Amino acid sequence: MASSTVTSSQSPPPSRPNLAFRRVRGQRSPGEFAAAVRRAAREIGERVSCDARYIGRVEAGEIRCPNYAYERVFLHMFPGRTLTDLGFTPRSWVRGRGARGTDEAPPVHSTSLLPAPHEMEGAHETYETPDPHHTPIPYDAHEPHDPHHTWDPCDPCEDHDQNHEESDVQRRAFMTGGTATVAAASLGPFTVALGGRAAAADRRVHRAGTSEAGALEEAVRQIRLLDDRHGADGLYRRAAAPLRTAYALLDAGTTRKATTDRLYAGAGELAISVGWLAHDSGRFDDARSHYAEALATSRMSGDPGLEAHAFCNTAFLARDAGRPREAVRAAQAAQRAARPLGSPRLLSLLALREAGGWAGLADRKGCEQALARAQALYERGPSETDPEWMTFYGEAELEGLEAQCWSTLGDWPRAARHARRAAELQDPHFTRNIALYTAELADDLARGGRPDEAALAGLRVLDLLGEVQSSRIQTMLAGTARVLLPHRRASGVSTFLERHASMPRMA
Repeated sequence: MASSTVTSSQSPPPSRPNLAFRRVRGQRSPGEFAAAVRRAAREIGERVSCDARYIGRVEAGEIRCPNYAYERVFLHMFPGRTLTDLGFTPRSWVRGRGARGTDEAPPVHSTSLLPAPHEMEGAHETYETPDPHHTPIPYDAHEPHDPHHTWDPCDPCEDHDQNHEESDVQRRAFMTGGTATVAAASLGPFTVALGGRAAAADRRVHRAGTSEAGALEEAVRQIRLLDDRHGADGLYRRAAAPLRTAYALLDAGTTRKATTDRLYAGAGELAISVGWLAHDSGRFDDARSHYAEALATSRMSGDPGLEAHAFCNTAFLARDAGRPREAVRAAQAAQRAARPLGSPRLLSLLALREAGGWAGLADRKGCEQALARAQALYERGPSETDPEWMTFYGEAELEGLEAQCWSTLGDWPRAARHARRAAELQDPHFTRNIALYTAELADDLARGGRPDEAALAGLRVLDLLGEVQSSRIQTMLAGTARVLLPHRRASGVSTFLERHASMPRMA
């Protein structure tokens, strides 16, 4: 979804050596251990470009949490151990943080830009969404990447237990109260009264410092985590409040350039995050405004990573809003901004954005060329320069976006093959994307003349909607149901149609 929440002008925090990881290396040299990691990856079908330098950075504490590919390899190499046992910081600490880290621990109890629990009342609301049949959107946010240079905010074991407890609270809250309640439960530990700080910023009296910058980065992290798990519906209106505060803090000014850089980067990332929530909820005009705000922020702060991300989301929005030529141009602008960053995976994603635009223009050749470029760039593997917001971008997302291109071009069998693979490959953490890819699969199967298989896929999506609230996915299912109506006597179709008809609609 977003570019790194921290700019390159910031200095990384002091790293804590990862002694646990050093112990498991034993007597092997870093190069020998890296070779063992690569062999283990091949055993489970993963591809990692591990070398002695990577091992050294892990042991030095610079890599606080590995990407999902490395995580699977390490857990395969050391059965029965967790990432915490291997000395890593739990993933929920680093989700949404910048790849280069910040200069302080997360402001758990000091400052928060997030709405308090009582402010979440009424957040469970949806908006009219266009039929996304040809252009379903996955969360433009998360899969394999190394979130480097993050801090170790507390004892790893205590943090691990806290994360499990917090996840249990969120699951219970979601099942009993919907998105509004789970948001309140999730954001509760980070909510401290904002009125004084925001008012002070508006009066140009209070100058923002590192605690406010940290709170802003925390807001981005929490919004992304909630969207990963539960979708955008119900989050958008409440997420706009911290964005207003972020820009008020920028107006108030700071005493240090490093803090100013953090605030600009954080405000731009938050604008993209809020824009994405509007985008995914069907509020395209609001999304366009937020993305433009992020783009302007990137230009003012001279942040090419933020600029590339803003253009990336603008391209996606243009495609969904039926402006495919604008989607192509925005994706190409994003690629120009991103080239100096040296991230093949970022360029791969941007090539996919361009492919989506060409598909919308019914330009099969242009689409195929962009898809081939995206695949070739992806095959170069992850890089230290990959922005942290791209943790969502792995093989599953690559397959899902290609499925959307073929669906737009009307090649239903090919679209279904890619959508099926996307759903199978998606990491379980991204519940919303699993539901989205499966909904895409159901629709492609239905339109491709395979109603019984489409119904089965549709039933799987209905099962997932107990955890995910997404008006986009509901709209996709409604379109699939309309296609399947003439086949209601086929095996399983009537069951899907009955369950879909009885599904409560979002107010």
